[in-house]
Amino acid sequence: MQTILTDFYTLISYEKAENGSFMAYIHLNKDHDIFKGHFPGNPVTPGVCMMQIIKELTEEFTGSKLFLKTASNVKFMAIINPFETPDLKLQLDITEDGEDVKVKNMTSFGETIALKLSVSYKKLMS
Repeated sequence: MQTILTDFYTLISYEKAENGSFMAYIHLNKDHDIFKGHFPGNPVTPGVCMMQIIKELTEEFTGSKLFLKTASNVKFMAIINPFETPDLKLQLDITEDGEDVKVKNMTSFGETIALKLSVSYKKLMS
């Protein structure tokens, strides 16, 4: 899997449901340089990194390179501290329509929902 977030996270496993949704399990690298600056002594996973992870997983699952068109209903509901909660579960409900790909995501750790968002991507021609 190609990623611009080199060594930021590892895709541990994923499952595809019959309805086309995916459940992905990732592990954050608490020693990544991003956490040294965001924020020193109180590491927080940047929201933009979570959005990039969702894009990269969607690319992996659809086999298409994608460009973000819109993001709506983006709700960061809990802080993701990589030292306390490095293991995340991402539910991706993916709908493809021609060159458009829509994703509804819910990211959680344990029983805590950390992020909910809806995004729309455009497939890029290779």
